[in-house]
Amino acid sequence: MKQRTTFRGICLTTLLSGLLLSAGGVNAKEWTSITIATEGGYEPWNLTLPGGKLSGFEPELMENLCPRMGIQCKLVVQNWDGMIAGLNAGKYDVIMDAIVITPERKKVVSFTVPYAATPASFITVKGTLLPPAPVIKLHDNEKEIQAAIAPLKAALKGKTIGIASGTVYTPFIDKYFKDVADIREYNSSADAILDLQSERIDAVFDDITFANSTLARPENSNLTFSGPQLSGPIWGEGEAMGVRPADAELKAKLDTAINAALADGTVKKLSEKWFKADVTP
Repeated sequence: MKQRTTFRGICLTTLLSGLLLSAGGVNAKEWTSITIATEGGYEPWNLTLPGGKLSGFEPELMENLCPRMGIQCKLVVQNWDGMIAGLNAGKYDVIMDAIVITPERKKVVSFTVPYAATPASFITVKGTLLPPAPVIKLHDNEKEIQAAIAPLKAALKGKTIGIASGTVYTPFIDKYFKDVADIREYNSSADAILDLQSERIDAVFDDITFANSTLARPENSNLTFSGPQLSGPIWGEGEAMGVRPADAELKAKLDTAINAALADGTVKKLSEKWFKADVTP
């Protein structure tokens, strides 16, 4: 999922609060209940139903994991921009929002084992740029990346690209496309799609799970994938939950539950239900 050039939520306050909590977390804690923060608006990973109930891939996954751990779980809604800072300030115990593990985030957050690994792609109005193309797996290899994106750069020359701010894709778009296109950041992926429909921008770059959900809506029948889906280690280790570095016991409980849910097919089943594809790592 997502990260700004200096990723969302990382600031001096977050670093200091994380260090203070780490220093104070010497004694083991008996985890009988936890509070989990999610955005509640990044469909199909997480969404808010009429009446306020949280649903989606991640809330349903937690409905399976919490009984495995013998822990009572409470889900709360938190804007993504303040999620990591809120975690390290003690507002909740776990963050869960299609969060991709990155080296930068590891400096202030302890991640569980990943439960998903997803590619990303451009979304455009049908017939305006490139047709959909097969998946390309990319590693952290400059020559490989440049060769893969050359057709995309040519097609997007002089265009405007929308991207949700703070995503793992934001620095990629800034690095490789700002020399040929105007980059416009949004508070949410849904806002970028609205501007795409209003012809204020020419393309949106985002996770294919979000894209598939978006394209399935009747009002978006004029939209499509453009060019190849880009996957692989270039996006990091995969999506995982985050906990405070001091909470090693909680991370261990979550890791055990996630691994069990991966092994018995639970994660795959939920993935195919919500994403129409198997995105297990």
